[in-house]
Amino acid sequence: MGRGDGSTVHSLQAVLNPDQAQGLSTGALVAIHGLWRPAPPGKEQSHELRAQEVIIIGAADSEKYPIQKKFQTPEFLRTIPHLRLRLPLHALLARLRSESEFLLAQYFRDRGFLRVQAPIITSSDCEGAGEVFSLRTGAPVAGERVDGVSEESSFFLRPKYLTVSSQLHLEAYMQEHPKVWTFSPTFRAEKSDTPRHVSEFWMLEVELRTQSLEEIMKLVECMIMSLVQGLQRGSFMEELATVNRLRNTSHTEEPTGDDRILLDRWEKLAEGSWPRITYTQALHLLQDSASSGKTMFVHKPNWESGLQLEHERYIAATVGQGKPVFVTDYPQVIKPFYMLPSATKMTEPTAVPGTAACFDLLLPEVCEVVGGSLREHRLKELKTSMQKFEFRPEQRISSKRTAPDGFSVPIDSAGNMAWYLDLRRFGSVPHGGFGLGFDRLLCYLTGIRNIKDVLTWPRFHGRCDC
Repeated sequence: MGRGDGSTVHSLQAVLNPDQAQGLSTGALVAIHGLWRPAPPGKEQSHELRAQEVIIIGAADSEKYPIQKKFQTPEFLRTIPHLRLRLPLHALLARLRSESEFLLAQYFRDRGFLRVQAPIITSSDCEGAGEVFSLRTGAPVAGERVDGVSEESSFFLRPKYLTVSSQLHLEAYMQEHPKVWTFSPTFRAEKSDTPRHVSEFWMLEVELRTQSLEEIMKLVECMIMSLVQGLQRGSFMEELATVNRLRNTSHTEEPTGDDRILLDRWEKLAEGSWPRITYTQALHLLQDSASSGKTMFVHKPNWESGLQLEHERYIAATVGQGKPVFVTDYPQVIKPFYMLPSATKMTEPTAVPGTAACFDLLLPEVCEVVGGSLREHRLKELKTSMQKFEFRPEQRISSKRTAPDGFSVPIDSAGNMAWYLDLRRFGSVPHGGFGLGFDRLLCYLTGIRNIKDVLTWPRFHGRCDC
């Protein structure tokens, strides 16, 4: 029989006699003691364990055990995330995530970055998109709406939310520490049911003092290069190939993809020298391709609509030629309020007017994985930008309540952004940063097509199991 303990995708072949096999079933946890001996000729494994003692530690009812030796759809496995962890692929993903986190932490520590912890409960929507989860106490009353929180029912005396980004709090740390980073869960109340979207995912976010967008992009490039090179030193690529062969031959799960494609992806990520292109150049490229009849886009490329998924894939394929592509200087009107304009003395005087000093990193197929920018560090300009986005940052004392600690708590309906202006009001510095969608990167590295299948506990619209 074949047994595994999660430390490798390769199972251990154990040889048992009929008496020793009594009571064994699929899903059971056992301890086997025996002799490690060379396997007979023609066996797939070089050695096998010849059992002398078999102990059933945790029995399982094989008839009721959900994971059987037959095809299991990803949709079904998402309903039992607590059990799919036992499958070779998901055991491998757990180790790949762990090693990736270690390598990233090592990369930043070696370069003098300070790891900090940002809050999960926040006062504002960093992106300004309104796709936030509101917090409330107690169970909802039957028939009561649960998508809004009144001030009267709020535990914190005013509405609070699950974080959509740690960036604003990282900026507070950065005032004292020149280079900071964090790695934490992030939440978006999007109802998008696509292979690229979930409601809870992990973000690696960085903030540092700089006046150069190129410096930030170079940091992103070197970070991902270092990560992949570290993973290449291990056995992960060989194990991905092995588990893919197992899935193809056993037909118990969908295969992750062609091994040669994954190998090429890793090699191109490890090489570096990724191309850069401005949003304006990318738009001309798309429009030229559409007008010449070379490509038919569902969404017509235009300035204020941003890049759709089909546009990003075209840019990644034509400009990157298999490598990641940085797209810079997007229109300000489609980007968040905190981004520094491109056309400033601090950035690039010859930049296209109306653009932000920002970038997205596009990977082939997966598309946007990293987004970053220089931040607006000037008080007057930041206030003007926030007002354009209908924030009312100075509504600090419109009303107050007294908290249990005796201090007054300002109440406003604009998300309490006054504290963010304080970071500019009381000594500021040019800075910027980025956020990496960790789970999307894992999709690209493993060839898994749906982000819900690289997350251990996927949460998405309509599902939050376990």
